[in-house]
Amino acid sequence: MNTPIIETNQTVIKLIDMSHVTLLCQYYIRNKSHLKSWEPQRDKNFYTKEYWLHQASEALILFKKRLAVKLVAFDKSESQIIASCNFNNIVMGCFHACHLGYSIDKNYQGKNLMYEVIDASINYIHKEFNLHRIMANHLPNNIRSEKLLSKLGFEKEGYAKEYLKINGKWQDHILNSLILPSR
Repeated sequence: MNTPIIETNQTVIKLIDMSHVTLLCQYYIRNKSHLKSWEPQRDKNFYTKEYWLHQASEALILFKKRLAVKLVAFDKSESQIIASCNFNNIVMGCFHACHLGYSIDKNYQGKNLMYEVIDASINYIHKEFNLHRIMANHLPNNIRSEKLLSKLGFEKEGYAKEYLKINGKWQDHILNSLILPSR
């Protein structure tokens, strides 16, 4: 299976690879304080090229095994990463499901880019993996994610207490899913 290259109106979306290491470091360093409230605590190694070299290598292995698809969205010139969109924990068999995670550069919020990136990425994952369910969860106070997921067709399915350790604290999450049509 070829690694994805997905073009949207405003972005180019690709599986992370070794050539993206410097841009990945820049993205996460640039957005360190912006993403802090929505992600796990990161140690100093997370912001290093060594860490991202390992992540890029691991992303290709997981992709080839059809266990995860870890994407980054570039601006059209491909000089800067502006968002990430990851389909993790892909399980086939009678489940055909995964978890969606995403982030966007602080300077690109409010421009419909995250919707564009996730929508195109979901179309890809549905076509190539024939998944039935995509699950995405958000903190109760993350209204932007709530609206984004709703716009993408996700439906609220529940509320999980102390679901994930975000920014060093166990936090509740709203559970959502998108049911994809059978092919």
